[in-house]
Amino acid sequence: MISSLLLGLLVPSVSALAQDDVTSQPTPAKRTVIDLSNYQSIAAKLIQAATTTDFAHQRLAELCDTFGPRFSGTTNLEAAIDWVLTRMKADGLENVHGEDVMVPHWVRGEESAEILEPTRSTLPMLGLGGSVATPKEGITAPALVVRSFDELQKRATEARGKIVLFNAPFVSYGQSVAYRARGASQAAKAGAVASLIRSVTPFGLQTPHTGMMNYETNVTRIPHAAITIEDAERLQRWQERGQKVVLRLNMSAQSLPDAPSRNVVAEIVGREKPDEIVVVSGHLDSWDISPGAIDDVGGVVSAWEAARLMHILGLRPRRTVRVVLWTNEENGLRGARSYAERHRQELAKHLLAIESDRGTFHPTGFSFQGNDRANAIVGQLASLLDGMHADKIVPGGGGADVEQLAPAGVPVMELTVEDANYFWFHHTTADTPDKVNPKDLGQCAAAMAVMAYGIADLPEILPR
Repeated sequence: MISSLLLGLLVPSVSALAQDDVTSQPTPAKRTVIDLSNYQSIAAKLIQAATTTDFAHQRLAELCDTFGPRFSGTTNLEAAIDWVLTRMKADGLENVHGEDVMVPHWVRGEESAEILEPTRSTLPMLGLGGSVATPKEGITAPALVVRSFDELQKRATEARGKIVLFNAPFVSYGQSVAYRARGASQAAKAGAVASLIRSVTPFGLQTPHTGMMNYETNVTRIPHAAITIEDAERLQRWQERGQKVVLRLNMSAQSLPDAPSRNVVAEIVGREKPDEIVVVSGHLDSWDISPGAIDDVGGVVSAWEAARLMHILGLRPRRTVRVVLWTNEENGLRGARSYAERHRQELAKHLLAIESDRGTFHPTGFSFQGNDRANAIVGQLASLLDGMHADKIVPGGGGADVEQLAPAGVPVMELTVEDANYFWFHHTTADTPDKVNPKDLGQCAAAMAVMAYGIADLPEILPR
């Protein structure tokens, strides 16, 4: 039994409770105010250096033209990595090295698709990354065209023995990519012998788009490929007229044992706190059908330029700016995951990880994942980019690679751009250097450089 004295100690009076309610309310987090005068002239120098030359675009074009597609497991990718390491050393960057990563090795092989009925014609197509092959003689079967997973479920009895085509109109990449990722297994559950998707893009000029797909465990693996918007709609119209559509699909894709690759790392070593790190990054691999100028040599060059410009201008922030060029973003994220594991003891001292992987069109700012105090700080630094109209900070994560560091508490950020046309070229043979505007690329590099330098030079660590 509690004595009345003890009860009085444990249960305060009503007036005391009311007073506690007032005094115990959490106070708003103190806002850190940055003296931007310390950074304005530096930002101006970086912006001028990045935007008054086409050096970045020349480097992008040389990398693309020299090495072409750089898919994981290929000699093209490894030769490009060697070239980048050599050029980074010549640029004067510090601690330039590769970090070993084992990556998946999927080979497309020969592939084709044809319409046999109601008329004969070739279907432009691309197998999707990770797909199995058809039998050597190919697969010939009637087609069933559906607009969604729900329609497939309703018509599941019609799918057995068919080639299912998911003719799903583009809504957003995040929503529409589900047909690329999951379509094969959903079709297989209904008894389909192969599956096709309408390419994940809002616009096409008879250009199929490739990308990564996945198989569910314990579901039959069937071949999975993409065709163009135009042909998907043509097959849809035939079906709606009641005409039988017969297709032939041939694919010789195979998955080989994992192959060795590397992340590329280079630094501007911090003048006061070299063990504290700001990462700027892009991914060096591309799909096997194009040199990947917008996805993601533009991001690679923007991150690389951020450090190179600091070096040529003699700018050395308090902390280290580390360039990381990831391997195997496109079909595995092995590079980013390997980095997170290799550097896990350092991640507590990673202030921020920035990525560019949305194309290098005109920059608008950054998406950021971090706490409110950190968000206020990056917002102030972004104001240094208002002359380029690249000063917007919006909620969201970083790119797919830097997101692998977020579980360790690392704040992550991605360069945002005017990307209305990004998915026109994404994962197609048309992703070539002519799609990258030199002025836009210079501004992307400038935005990366200003933000990375500012965070690395803060008097205090970016709060988590």
